[in-house]
Amino acid sequence: MTLLDSAPPSVADPASPTPTRPRRAGSLRAPLVGIAVTLVLAELLPRAGLIGGDALPPLSSVVAELVRQLGDSTLWEALGQTMRTWAVGLVLAVTGGVVVGVLIGLAPVLRELTASTVEFLRPIPSVALIPAVILLFGTGYQSGVVLIVYAGFWQVLVQVLYGVQDIDPVAEETARSYHAGPWALVRHLVWPTALPFVFTGVRLAASVALVLAITGELVIGTPGIGSAIAVAQSSGATTVTFALVVLTGVLGVLVNVAFRAAERSLLSWHPSVRRAGGAR
Repeated sequence: MTLLDSAPPSVADPASPTPTRPRRAGSLRAPLVGIAVTLVLAELLPRAGLIGGDALPPLSSVVAELVRQLGDSTLWEALGQTMRTWAVGLVLAVTGGVVVGVLIGLAPVLRELTASTVEFLRPIPSVALIPAVILLFGTGYQSGVVLIVYAGFWQVLVQVLYGVQDIDPVAEETARSYHAGPWALVRHLVWPTALPFVFTGVRLAASVALVLAITGELVIGTPGIGSAIAVAQSSGATTVTFALVVLTGVLGVLVNVAFRAAERSLLSWHPSVRRAGGAR
């Protein structure tokens, strides 16, 4: 496995002006236009009768129903159950991925022995494991945790392996020449180098974990937002179903934004984050 094969960015001429502001305004305008068009279509298409029956309620009705649902304690209880499954699974996946990734990355023999196993197990969809997970762990929230751990573990593990392989060989040889022990190598060389990759893996795992938490509740029937969506859909409450779906979308956006903000804040010292911040 290799890291990014892209060439390093060229250094701009200090005398030439950099049009950062126009580029930033343009980069913000296009997504806003896309969102506005989507919202308008979501409101007009159902009202125009282009979609038969009540299969797709207007956006205004969905938002009004979501606001009403937010005043119900049942929704907050289901949301808390989903977030508990998400948080427990994510913590276990990140912990396992980081520990195993560092151990494998630092030992060339382990990398050789586990390469084919990782490549074989990583593409298996977690959803395909649902029947086996139900047989082993039942229909409790533990089944959702197992699905999250399986999917999130590979996201973190692969990124940690990339990060360990990105260590500067000269810096590693210098540290070894000063007789740095394994713990000193990990603390002062491996961890600072791999940390941006770890955050990328954690961010990816967080999004995957939320998807699997809700999917597990939909399929397995454990309490949570996914289970509430399944109940609303089976009872024909279309507007409630779409309101809960919109809520899951908002949750996904909030999770991604929160982890990106944490990454920028905690890695503000790292050159890659400073370059990314200057390019925006």
